[in-house]
Amino acid sequence: MSSRETQHGQTVVTAPTWMAVLFWLGFPVGGALLGVLLRVVAEWVGGYDWAPGPLRMLESLPEPQVTIGAVAIGAAVGVGLGLIGRHESVIVTVSPETVILKRKGTSRVIAADHVHVVFRDANCLVLQGKRGEDVAREWCDHSAKTLAEAFREHGYTWVAEDPHAAEFHRWVPGAHGLPAGANAILKAREKLLHSLEETDDARELRGELAELGVVVRDVKKKQYWRLVEPPTV
Repeated sequence: MSSRETQHGQTVVTAPTWMAVLFWLGFPVGGALLGVLLRVVAEWVGGYDWAPGPLRMLESLPEPQVTIGAVAIGAAVGVGLGLIGRHESVIVTVSPETVILKRKGTSRVIAADHVHVVFRDANCLVLQGKRGEDVAREWCDHSAKTLAEAFREHGYTWVAEDPHAAEFHRWVPGAHGLPAGANAILKAREKLLHSLEETDDARELRGELAELGVVVRDVKKKQYWRLVEPPTV
């Protein structure tokens, strides 16, 4: 779900108000309730020898301090999850001159004349140039309908799917047809995609591949690649 608002000649697509309420209220309340539930479970099974050690320890602590502590910890975890969710969500601002993608407190400004077509590719918003290069490929949870309306409103060409979708190849180590150095970068990205590390590193390596003329898309932690049309002289 997404919210679209047009003012001062630009359209902003962001998470709807109800989702903001979920982040800032729902997660902490849910975390607090989880803390209470944990205390109830501890009282129920904590006295048995087969109960896990943490539950037996929790059951032995005095009241009301333990319940207050469980609620506080649960709420804190909920707030943390809410902050992460809001931090990861991208804000898309569209105008006839530029597209601004704001995520994690940083903004990227893309000139309209660099954008040939726009589309959703799985869970990503893609801005594609005339040669088929990715001008931007950003993880995005906004609905395709809302995004399409925002871009079309300002004269951009929105398409239902990637015009170059049929050109992608599944990457395997040592794949032929790639420029020098691309296989090494793809190998490094594969390790990142299968780890729990911050995905910003994988995004940076995507940028390095783009400099080599390679577009990469991720499907269920598998990498697919294609080459970009060379620039005309």
